[in-house]
Amino acid sequence: MELMRFHRMLTDVVLEVGNEIFHAHRVVLAAASPYFKAMFTGGLSECEKDNIKLEGVSATAMKILIHFIYTGKMNITENIVCQLLPAAAMLQVTVAIDACCAFLEKQLDPSNAIGIAAFAESHGCVNLCRKANQYIERHFPEVSQEEEFFQLNSAELVRLIKKDGLNVQEEKEVYNAVLKWVEYDTRRQCEMENILSVVRCQCLPPKFLNDQMINCEFIKKAPACKEYLAKIFKDLTLHKRTKERERTPNIPRVIYVAGGYLRQSLDIVEGFNVDDKTWHKMDSLAIPRSGLGGAFLKGMFYAVGGRNTSPTQSYDSDWVERYNPFKDQWRTCNPMSVPRNRVGVAVMDGLLYAVGGSEGSKYHDSVECYDPDSDKWTSLRPMHSKRLALGLAVVNRLLYAIGGYDGVNRHTSVECYHPENNEWTLITPMKLPRSGAGVAAINQYIFVIGGYDGTRQLNQVERYDTEKNEWVFVAPMSKARSALSVTVLDYKIYAIGGYDGTNFSNSVEIYDPLKDEWAEGVSLTAGRSGHASAVCYQPPTPQCSQAT
Repeated sequence: MELMRFHRMLTDVVLEVGNEIFHAHRVVLAAASPYFKAMFTGGLSECEKDNIKLEGVSATAMKILIHFIYTGKMNITENIVCQLLPAAAMLQVTVAIDACCAFLEKQLDPSNAIGIAAFAESHGCVNLCRKANQYIERHFPEVSQEEEFFQLNSAELVRLIKKDGLNVQEEKEVYNAVLKWVEYDTRRQCEMENILSVVRCQCLPPKFLNDQMINCEFIKKAPACKEYLAKIFKDLTLHKRTKERERTPNIPRVIYVAGGYLRQSLDIVEGFNVDDKTWHKMDSLAIPRSGLGGAFLKGMFYAVGGRNTSPTQSYDSDWVERYNPFKDQWRTCNPMSVPRNRVGVAVMDGLLYAVGGSEGSKYHDSVECYDPDSDKWTSLRPMHSKRLALGLAVVNRLLYAIGGYDGVNRHTSVECYHPENNEWTLITPMKLPRSGAGVAAINQYIFVIGGYDGTRQLNQVERYDTEKNEWVFVAPMSKARSALSVTVLDYKIYAIGGYDGTNFSNSVEIYDPLKDEWAEGVSLTAGRSGHASAVCYQPPTPQCSQAT
């Protein structure tokens, strides 16, 4: 048929596109394109015409599309795709549209993703638009450095930064991107108040907010913006419950489990992919450790302190390592001021807190915090009690130290740390004494799970309401255990491993606070106790960075 078209054999229509003419067969065009089928069979005036003039399509794109209709072959390049896709969309050549979309999807990078998303939306390419927007969300830090980002109008910028799925390690990245957008064209300063209202400023540390009010020229020149940030600063320092939720990047979530004890200290690190429900081995710790603490901070998983116990040696560690999920690699950080075994670890205001623990027979009441930007530790006010194997939780920028062992007694006591005045205060104690319990916070509630009361391992779970200042029992685990780890994902608590008094458990139980029920999860590859766990968002790797 293509050969016949080339020699104008039995052709019965001429298409005029710009200065070009194309001889073709009506039946071939109608079979490939609903647009042409409607034109040639729908009683339109074109049914009777031998020459038809087409508007809204380039001659170059038309030449390629006609060749594709006849041969099924099409060479798509960066130079032609922006002409080809609109032409294919107008003529409703579905296969050509899909081919153009697939080509553009492979071209996605931070410099063009916004343009491709807008282009796809304007031509009704829903799937490509979705994938381009997903790419923008996943690569927001890189996209926000590109020219296309700075060319967004205010409505488009607001629509983008409202998204829950922006892949940022902290809200500072969104705030700073907005400032750069304003700096790009200072006439935009008048829109700052409206845009700032959709940045999740309640997720910013008070120190950062205060620095902005003092030092940022755009904030100082906009009284309404300064007043807005001042109100948020006040609420945060008064520890009021925030209405803003942290963002949930639309990328794979992984629960990392590091170290632990099984006949000796372990260096093993495993990741549980929540989406496909499988465990995968990761790069090992530099030093085997049990009794360590773990937390996720600014895209990195930190493993803090612990003890290295082996058949030949046993010593407590001040060692701190951080894991880069992108590189599957650990590197060392500055050590703590003292070794801390069975240490409590938590994150607040972008800082990593290490609380209590022990060095040999010395039990700590001391506290220090780590700034990942400066790689430095700072000593803070000590707790009222020495605490080994305590649990930590953060609610409304208050740090709670719960239970633990002082060398003589297991504590029911709970202390609360106020960062503004560097003070610890005692609050209502738990109902049961516990050390080695798992502790997790959801909304205004703190859950204390399992542990050891001095005579037996526990399966009981207590919940503390920080607003009502009261403890209640909730549904117990099916298995009693201590030295377990817990972590929160999708508003559910994962209780992982531990020791039941006889065996090292590989069991994982998942608690749903809304139903007050526990369910079985996918077991660890092997039992262990004294390990650390934290949830991390797995960044896209170079091999799979395209949106899927």
